[in-house]
Amino acid sequence: MAILTPPQQSAAPTTPPAAPSNHTPMRASSRPHKRLSGLDIAGWITLIIVTVIMAVPLVWMAAASLKSPSELYSVPLQWLPETLNADNYATVGDRLPLGRLFLNSLLITALGAGLKLLLGLTCAYALVFLPFPFKKAMFALVLFTLLVPQQITIIPNYTLVASLGWLNTYQGILVPGLASAFGTFLFRQHFLTVPISILEAAQLDGAGHWRRLWQFVIPMSWPTISAVALVSIVAEWNDYLWPFLVIDDADMMTLPLGLTLLQDIDGMTNWGVLMAATVLVTVPVLLMFLVLQRRLVAGLTAGAVTG
Repeated sequence: MAILTPPQQSAAPTTPPAAPSNHTPMRASSRPHKRLSGLDIAGWITLIIVTVIMAVPLVWMAAASLKSPSELYSVPLQWLPETLNADNYATVGDRLPLGRLFLNSLLITALGAGLKLLLGLTCAYALVFLPFPFKKAMFALVLFTLLVPQQITIIPNYTLVASLGWLNTYQGILVPGLASAFGTFLFRQHFLTVPISILEAAQLDGAGHWRRLWQFVIPMSWPTISAVALVSIVAEWNDYLWPFLVIDDADMMTLPLGLTLLQDIDGMTNWGVLMAATVLVTVPVLLMFLVLQRRLVAGLTAGAVTG
C-alpha cells in the first residue's frame, strides 16, 4: 500500500524589507534661501524712500482735488478729505473747454509721436542697413544733438516758425520737434542685433528696403517700438514750453496750456480747481504707462550692444 505524501510547496524567495534610511534625499527643486546682504537691504531702503518721495506729490494732488477750500488751508495739514467732493472737477468743466483741449492734445500727441516713430525707424534703418559714405559721422551728429539742451534751440525755432506764418497752427507745434535723436539712437542700437541673414534672404527673394523694414525688421522690434512710443507720447502730451510760445488762441491750446488759461481766469487762489485740472491732464499719461510698462524695460535694454 503506497503512502501518499503531500506535494512540496515551493516558497518564493522573499527579500527582507529595506531598512529605513536616516538620510532623506533633498528635492531637486529645493534651493537654499539666499540671505540678504547689507548692500541689498540698503538698496531696498533707498528704493522705498525714492518711491515715497515720488508718490507723495501725486497722492497730495489727487486728495487736494477732492477737498473744499477750508480743508486745503486748514492748519494743521489735513491729508485726506472728510468727504469726496467733485465740485472742483465740475468747476474745471465750466471754466475750460475740456473737449476742445482734449482733442487738440490727442491730435498733436498722435501725430507727433507717430511721425517721430516713423522718422526714427527709417533713419535708424538707413544708418544700419544702407551703405553710404560718412555713416559713422552722421550717427555721431545724431548723438551730438542729444547733448544740446532744448532751450538753446527755442529762439531759432520760434524765429523760423514765425517767418513761415505758422503761429497758432498745428504744424508750428509739431514740425520743430519731429526729429527724435533718442528714438533714432535706440532703434539703431536694436537693429544691430537683428540677424542680417534674414534680410539677405529677403533681398534674394526680391524684397526691397521698404518691404524688408515693414515685414521683417519691425515685427522683430516691438519692445523697442513700444519703449520709444511711450517716451514720445509722454513728451508730446506733457509739452508745455514750446506750445506756450507759439499758441495764444484758446481754440488751439492743449490740456497743459489749459492750466495756464485756468490760472488766468481764477488766479492763484483756487488750488482745488487747479489740482483737479492737473489730475485730468495726468491720468491719460498714467493709463498709457500702465498699458506699455511691460515692454518699456525690454525695449530700453534691447539695444544694449556696442557698435
